[in-house]
Amino acid sequence: MTRGRLRIYLGSAPGVGKTVAMLDEGRRRADRGTDVVVGIVETHGRPHTTRMVEGHEVIPRRVLDHRGSAVTEMDVDAILRRRPRVALVDELAHSNAPGSRNAKRWQDVDELLDAGIDVISTVNIQHLESLNDVTAQITGVRQRETVPDEFVRAADQVELVDMAPEALRRRLAHGNVYRAERIDAALSNYFRPGNLAALRELALLWLADRVEEGLARYRDDHRITGSWATRERIVVALTGGPESATVLRRGARIASRGAGGELHAVHVGLADGLAGSDLAEVARLKRLTEELGGRFHTVTGSSVAESILDFARGLNASQIVIGTSRRGRLSSLLRPSIGDSVVRDSGDIDVHMVTHELAGGQPRAHRPAPVAGLSPRRTVAGLLLGILGVVALTVALSLAGVQPGLPLTVQAYLVLTVVVALVGGLWPALLTAVVSSLTINWFFTPPVHTFTISSPENALALLAFVLVAGGVASVVHLNARRTAQAEAARAESDTLLELSHSLLSSDHQLQLLLDRSVELFGAQAAAVTKGRGRDRRVVQATQGWEEESRTADGAGACVIIAGWIVEQIDEEHDLVLTGAPTSARDRRLVAALAAHAGAVLARRQLQASASRSDALARDNRARVALLSGVSHDLRSPLAGIKAAIGSLRSSDVEFSEEDRAELMEAIETSTDRLDALIGNLLHASRLQLGSLSVAARAVDVAEIRPAVLEGVPDPDRIVWGVEPGTPAAWADSGLLERVVANLVENAVRHTPPSSPVLVQVSAVEDRVEIRVVDRGPGIPPEARERIFLPFQRYGDVPAGDGVGLGLAVARGLTEAMGGTLEAEDTPGGGLTMVVSLRRATPEEGA
Repeated sequence: MTRGRLRIYLGSAPGVGKTVAMLDEGRRRADRGTDVVVGIVETHGRPHTTRMVEGHEVIPRRVLDHRGSAVTEMDVDAILRRRPRVALVDELAHSNAPGSRNAKRWQDVDELLDAGIDVISTVNIQHLESLNDVTAQITGVRQRETVPDEFVRAADQVELVDMAPEALRRRLAHGNVYRAERIDAALSNYFRPGNLAALRELALLWLADRVEEGLARYRDDHRITGSWATRERIVVALTGGPESATVLRRGARIASRGAGGELHAVHVGLADGLAGSDLAEVARLKRLTEELGGRFHTVTGSSVAESILDFARGLNASQIVIGTSRRGRLSSLLRPSIGDSVVRDSGDIDVHMVTHELAGGQPRAHRPAPVAGLSPRRTVAGLLLGILGVVALTVALSLAGVQPGLPLTVQAYLVLTVVVALVGGLWPALLTAVVSSLTINWFFTPPVHTFTISSPENALALLAFVLVAGGVASVVHLNARRTAQAEAARAESDTLLELSHSLLSSDHQLQLLLDRSVELFGAQAAAVTKGRGRDRRVVQATQGWEEESRTADGAGACVIIAGWIVEQIDEEHDLVLTGAPTSARDRRLVAALAAHAGAVLARRQLQASASRSDALARDNRARVALLSGVSHDLRSPLAGIKAAIGSLRSSDVEFSEEDRAELMEAIETSTDRLDALIGNLLHASRLQLGSLSVAARAVDVAEIRPAVLEGVPDPDRIVWGVEPGTPAAWADSGLLERVVANLVENAVRHTPPSSPVLVQVSAVEDRVEIRVVDRGPGIPPEARERIFLPFQRYGDVPAGDGVGLGLAVARGLTEAMGGTLEAEDTPGGGLTMVVSLRRATPEEGA
């Protein structure tokens, strides 16, 4: 059976017209004779949408029972039995009620598609799974109903339903999106112009990326390798030299000239992996690329120019930016530069050659010293073998009873030269070849004992001998150097791989990196420093650093000593190794470690910045919540006090004594409420600032009962019980009174009026426990810690009933007295707050 086709109308926000567009498309197809049914459409009471549904065949919804309420969902079975050609299914990301055929509506749609039914559906950009976090940051609302991006990407058609933010806000203000009572809140929250503009941009960019993916598939299917400049993609080729930053910034300026331009930096490493740029410089270029809003890529290839062009064509780039060659004119004449090769073979891709200070034969950037092919010991051994071997071979051939011919003699000396090349490398082998040729000429080439050669064939034989010997020695020497370089590269990569794994699994990354540096290079100590000159300070160091840095001044400044290895990490930090006889071949690894240290420091800075941002965000939320709650809670008792006093001062009404007493009681109650609120705010601010003073003494918990009941509404509901023999608690009586009062007030608020609130005091081992028991709805275990946070209310408590500071203040004050405050289940239902304080000793109670 052929799978049905899916068409999705994508919108940036509710109300842009997705459902209307879907119904309009359904009407158009029905007018052409296509069998179209409405699987489900959510009109949300909008008259225009309701009118558009009229005339369509609507599949009746399935009725489900959910928690005693009847809910309706799309009847998938009914649609499958009806088997229309096209089904209209609104709100693709909708979550179905429990008991439905599938958990999500997109799964219902997938089932209809499998049955061969075409589906037209709608979805908003904020419901895509990959963008859920982004849209939550923009709007402040996290969408719980999402649809996988893969499902939407697999649609045969995705059409954007677009509307300018101003037009959408007008629709909302006219009542075409939400009911009248929701308009003001929506305009000032979710539907702010900035939110709508950001969501619109997300929808446009997401759809543009899908179009780009389709274009890439089309080019691959039709084997199109040429560049189609559908979007400005700028590829900047970087060598890793000092001119790379200049070239990269130039490419960024070119990319920023056009809307939607993309910046891609590419660094090409040779396929043999034996030579490359400084790793620290490459890391710095990567960070610079990211700061400029681009993407950094590393590719390998045998030809740098071909690799750059292959990368640009694969990316469908429109322009390549490359720096002019640092080689001189003579070198460029002998071998074309990378830029010349790229220009020659670029085809329809534009190439920009950027000049810089090092162009045209200026001094090259520092490169790591080449790895030596053979050790000095082997070179000396080769020299001795060459000299002694020539002497020994000459004596042996001279004393032989039968003189060999010149060809055999040349072959014997050639074998000796090859052996010397294997042992000592190029220069001992070349010396052996020269000495051997002179020896052959003197002793074995007629006329002997002269350097004159009578036969041209003998002269050619000697010349061929020298050339072959030199060539063999060069090959052997080059192979030895390549082998040594390969071993060094492998050791370096193994070291970096091990270090990377260790850093990922360590909580002390910088210290681990320094310790590993000491082990690798046999250094006495290592440190990361910050600053320059006398302002240089040690950020972190290994053991032994103090002994090595005796020249540090009393203020902690670090003075660099001659001979220490200093590798720059970034503009402010350096990696310093003391007592390390690091060779030139190891400096590349030191640079790599410095790059790792830079990444660790950058991560530290980001974590610190994130922590500060979180703290600022929490403080801002706290301030907002505080102002919101306090403004209401202060206004309510003040309004009550003002109304009661106004009534008492009025001369128009004659109040009875009972009425006057009632008004006076209202003033007193409001004043007590205001006093409790201000007390909680003061305690909260002192706890936050750490300025709370605790005057602890032995306190009999029963003595705080009158003060607690005095400030609690409906004190007759409080049942206070103290277990006989309960000792005194070590606490501050004033703070303990506030703690218990807050807990009792919270319990009264959540306990039904017909049930009492129990306060039980008892001794448990070396502690005194105060248990405040309510018979309210209770709190699940996972939510208990949250109720102790400032400005938190739980359950159905009215928004203006307290600012949510009571429990937070109670826990803070309890902990300030050295105690604990925890929440437990009340047997039979409810919540029990348990205050645990240290028992006062007899000496303290005396």
